[in-house]
Amino acid sequence: MTYKTIIVHLDRTGACRARTDLAREWARTHGSHLVGLISTGLIDGVIPAEEILSGATDYIAESAQYLRRRAEAISYEFRERVSAGGPMSYEVRLIDATTVDAVVQHGRMSDLVVLGQRDDDEVKDITTRDLPQRVVMEVGRPVLLVPYAGHFEGVAKNVVVAWDGSRESAVALGAAVPALRHASKVTLLSVRAVHDNDADERLRVPDILQYLLRHGIQATAESEVTGIDVGDALLSRISDLGADLLVMGGYGHSRFRELMLGGATRHILAQMTVPVLMTH
Repeated sequence: MTYKTIIVHLDRTGACRARTDLAREWARTHGSHLVGLISTGLIDGVIPAEEILSGATDYIAESAQYLRRRAEAISYEFRERVSAGGPMSYEVRLIDATTVDAVVQHGRMSDLVVLGQRDDDEVKDITTRDLPQRVVMEVGRPVLLVPYAGHFEGVAKNVVVAWDGSRESAVALGAAVPALRHASKVTLLSVRAVHDNDADERLRVPDILQYLLRHGIQATAESEVTGIDVGDALLSRISDLGADLLVMGGYGHSRFRELMLGGATRHILAQMTVPVLMTH
């Protein structure tokens, strides 16, 4: 597998610039075609009232024009930031579908989807507040989630892979292979509870290390027994190792479009300090 098509979700938040820069560098490294995806907001229907002139005779038309101008401004900035890094293959797509539907539908025609972490201080639009978890659960592709705080340049060089032997962690590991090939250090990290007595058989660490080696990836393994929250333990060890990417499975399921995520997944989505490559 390679990341031949990368889609990055664009919006008007301040963190979009860092997200664009990271997506651009991943695309350049992997020889990918980069797609900047913008939902205009016409279907979401959330219009900042202060942006429409009072006394407008046709509020609907004025609102549509405002949303189109906003999308085109985001598009212009994306083009400027991408072209500043030198020639590469890219395009912009302005979509009138809801944000979640646009990212999911177009994301399924890509190899990697790049999203920003939810920032409650900036995201006032309730239609996008659950965007990361919805996309992870529905898109069927790996999702690179970028924290809203900090700037992350280039592809990851020091990667931690959260490994518990589950289906979700196996899918995430497989999806991360192209990224792991570019890393200088890969750590397979298993965090388990004190009374987990079946870990060795389930984890099969020697086998998974050989699997990675056949892909040209030299990895080391660590196992940690913890009495604290698994998400906290992962974040703590990531900090200790100085990692710049976490690979993990997204746990949970969707029922009637209501997401129920596992505790570790929710914790990482809320508290991530480095980009997270997540799949479900």
